[in-house]
Amino acid sequence: MSKKIAAHVSAIHGTGARALVAIHKGEEIIEYKGQLLTTRQASNLEHADADSGHTFLFTLNEKYVIDANVGGNTARWLNHSCAPNCVAYVHDHASGDLRKAKVIIEALRNIKPGEELTYNYGIVLEERHTPRLKKIWACRCGAKNCTGTMLQPKR
Repeated sequence: MSKKIAAHVSAIHGTGARALVAIHKGEEIIEYKGQLLTTRQASNLEHADADSGHTFLFTLNEKYVIDANVGGNTARWLNHSCAPNCVAYVHDHASGDLRKAKVIIEALRNIKPGEELTYNYGIVLEERHTPRLKKIWACRCGAKNCTGTMLQPKR
């Protein structure tokens, strides 16, 4: 799957990921990989701080998180966008084992070679979304409908 995309210097922010080939709407692009942690383990990580404005943590379910800082792949470089061309789906395992769930990045529309790949991070913080936190989690996507923050409404 990873032959479809590569990391590159992003026009949105830092490192991003771009398509190497044409990708069709609905096509699976890449699995988001990394170390499996419990939510408790993840909350104790230094890089899990809400004040950092940067994360490679992906919540799988109420018990587990994927930490792409350890064993992560190119999927961790996809940037956030308010007008994304991809979506991240959590696929539960047929056995019901929460540890075996996977995150698959899929195309929301047809994507051309060279195009930057993005998805909506869907970040919801439990604490109040203060102007300071909104600035820390500022969105740089440049979309016409950009909300200015990667934080999602709690409602």
